[in-house]
Amino acid sequence: MAARKLKTPELSEQAKDALARYAAEDRLDNAPLADYLGATLAKSFKTHLGLETVGQALDYYPRKYLPRGELTPFSSLVEGTEATIVARVVRVTTRQMASRRGAITEITITDQLDQVGQPEPACQPPNPNAYRGAAPPASYTRGYTNPRLHGSAGGYTDTQLPGTQHSYQLGDVFGGYAPEPYSLTANGTMTLSFFNAWTAARDIHEGDQVMFSGKVGSYRGEITLTNPHYAVIAGKELAAAPGASAEAIERAAARASAPIPVYKASPKFPTDKVAAAIETLIERINLKELEDPVPFTVRKSRKIPSLEWTYRAVHTPDTEETWRAAHHSLRYREAFVLQAALARIRAARAAHQTVARPYVEGGFADALLEALPYQLTEGQQAVGEEIRSDLASSSPMNRLLQGDVGSGKTVVALRAMLQVADNGAQSAMLAPTEVLAEQHYRSVCEILGDMLAPQDSSGSAGAGVRVVLLTASLKTKAKREALLAIASGEADIVIGTHALLGDSVTFADLGLVVVDEQHRFGVEQRDALRGPGGELPHRLVMTATPIPRTVAMTVFGDLDTSVLDQLPAGRQKITTHVVPLAEHPRWADRIWARAREEIDAGHQVYVVVPKIGGADTPGDAEAGQTLFGAGGLTGKGLGSQAAAGESARGSLASVESTLEELEDLPALAGVRIEGLHGRMDTAEKNRVMTEFSAGRIDLLVSTTVIEVGVNVPNATLMIIMDADRFGISGLHQLRGRIGRGSLPGTCLLVTKQPADGVSRERLAAVAATTDGFELSRVDLEQRREGDILGAAQSGKKSTLKLLRALTDAKLIERARQDAFGIIEADPTLAKHPDLARTIDRALDADREAFLGRG
Repeated sequence: MAARKLKTPELSEQAKDALARYAAEDRLDNAPLADYLGATLAKSFKTHLGLETVGQALDYYPRKYLPRGELTPFSSLVEGTEATIVARVVRVTTRQMASRRGAITEITITDQLDQVGQPEPACQPPNPNAYRGAAPPASYTRGYTNPRLHGSAGGYTDTQLPGTQHSYQLGDVFGGYAPEPYSLTANGTMTLSFFNAWTAARDIHEGDQVMFSGKVGSYRGEITLTNPHYAVIAGKELAAAPGASAEAIERAAARASAPIPVYKASPKFPTDKVAAAIETLIERINLKELEDPVPFTVRKSRKIPSLEWTYRAVHTPDTEETWRAAHHSLRYREAFVLQAALARIRAARAAHQTVARPYVEGGFADALLEALPYQLTEGQQAVGEEIRSDLASSSPMNRLLQGDVGSGKTVVALRAMLQVADNGAQSAMLAPTEVLAEQHYRSVCEILGDMLAPQDSSGSAGAGVRVVLLTASLKTKAKREALLAIASGEADIVIGTHALLGDSVTFADLGLVVVDEQHRFGVEQRDALRGPGGELPHRLVMTATPIPRTVAMTVFGDLDTSVLDQLPAGRQKITTHVVPLAEHPRWADRIWARAREEIDAGHQVYVVVPKIGGADTPGDAEAGQTLFGAGGLTGKGLGSQAAAGESARGSLASVESTLEELEDLPALAGVRIEGLHGRMDTAEKNRVMTEFSAGRIDLLVSTTVIEVGVNVPNATLMIIMDADRFGISGLHQLRGRIGRGSLPGTCLLVTKQPADGVSRERLAAVAATTDGFELSRVDLEQRREGDILGAAQSGKKSTLKLLRALTDAKLIERARQDAFGIIEADPTLAKHPDLARTIDRALDADREAFLGRG
């Protein structure tokens, strides 16, 4: 009797999901490291590097490669930092310690190829060219570890002898000995000590080339590595033995010429052990099992090597060209996955529908153009047409509007809100601070003028546009009236802060959301405003921080981007100067004389400081040390070089201390001075801003609450104290508050930092140009790439490892082209499961939401 064939039961959807989850968890890149490296090594990876899976280890790329055969110049070492160097061994000695039991092995190494076996060179005087900004001392006394310096005090400053990390003032040591400033490192040698480490004497021999890792320190005036770890990379024990096979000889030759991968490591799990472990991992796994997110057709057309080859090449390269090719392959993959994620978000949004808000001829939007006392720039007109077309579509608009300071974004946004009002719908404008929300409210009302809806005694509006302000500090009655106007649909334009996001706020028909300074809002906040029933409104996000095109394409690739790169007619030039009080302390007098000149001419002055009061920053210096010196602004304090020297080491300027100093300054006698900061209650902040706007305050001492949106055309001078404490973008935003009328503006960047600091480079960049896009490029070059991608906003680290949005522009363009083509043909990625899973893995739900919401 034939056996009956059993029918396979149909799997439920729940069972299919469970199997899919199991398959995902069973992927090679998800496998625990312990499965391939054992529990001990896996524990080291987890404890010291935070890596637990095969995929995480493979994606832990070397931070650099050292050319084998080339030695590391000791002069490049910085005391206090972790360093990995390659050096040649000059001498190995072992002796018993005199003061305690045990032996010490001393290994003398060199960064010179020709010093092996040579006697230790005699001490030579420092290189005169090492002195920065001054001539060298008149003479040296030869033959001492610490050369005696002769000369008259006061002639040289900020010097540093070669081969050491000891800095000192020459004037402090003339006539005596410098405190251990000189080291044999200047001659290309260094001595490393190993206590009771017999293995070092056994493993390391004269003539070996060895990689040492450790913390750079100093001992008795000589630079050294503290508790170094070592790995012999070229020596007798690494060569093929006599009579070895051809394969062994080939391996030894390859090892002798291959670049040395250097990983970010720890003293207990050093780079050579990391490299050896990852090399072992690569040999034990089948790299062909890894999912490659880039489809074969794309790899073939772009000549991108396979993922298997790429991982081998990046971790175990045989030449420099190999690891460079691997880096290109990995950067392309990063760009492709990110662009595919953005393209998928865009495709998903396209499936949503919203209510079209077409342009109404003869409506409020037309009336605005007729009422403006000036012509819109070509840029404003072009962007206005783009937004006009978007609003007329039933697909939700998602547009990024970026423009430089003073480029006229508010008018463009107002025109869009009036187009929505012409359709009987509402617009919400979300601002990050009450000061900015109130400024927008005043500006919008001022621009609308006669178009504003008149209100009767009951608060009801007549024909016209009704603008409502909603902030947390509104009185109960005013807030109740605002909420009623919003819910009833009577309010056409609602301007507010985070208060707009409250549960009590209900819009009758929300057609457009405008988010100003979008980077200041969290993901959930930016997405909270929706229409009735959760309907997606059109959305316009604005930023006054210009973003280079490739960065915008990387971060906001799912958004349509509009750029305003022209200033409206009548805007005046802003001149910026760096005021270096470290070099010119007496210039402080001129700062306040300049302020007095502007005030006497009928103009107004901003003084911007980095903090509110003395308790803001826990690390402040002792009390009494202000920007103006211990003596303050009166008497000898401002003009004294001694006071300036104390000031350079003193605390940061604050609203409270600066107000106190300025009020007592004779140069500003009779000047009306007030302060403004974020801790003041709303009524007081409004009073100060209203008084300043009306010209009843001459000089305003403020924190960065005036950074964006504040518009006082009569303000012509801005003095930014401790300007080095601000970033490039912040400084550019701040100075945008002046020169807003018919008068030119002047910005003074006051700093106490020395000329050779990185902060001074930032200030020089700001002073050199008023082009926000150029400054943004410089800013992003100086910052970590994770900051470029806004990781701080999402609360997660950047997923990008090698891709650089600024320098990989062409590569990103190509990856974007390829990724968007794939998504257009396969929106759900049903035909590209590897890519779908990679996106889900790299950009989890929260991260994807962050990228999608701008």
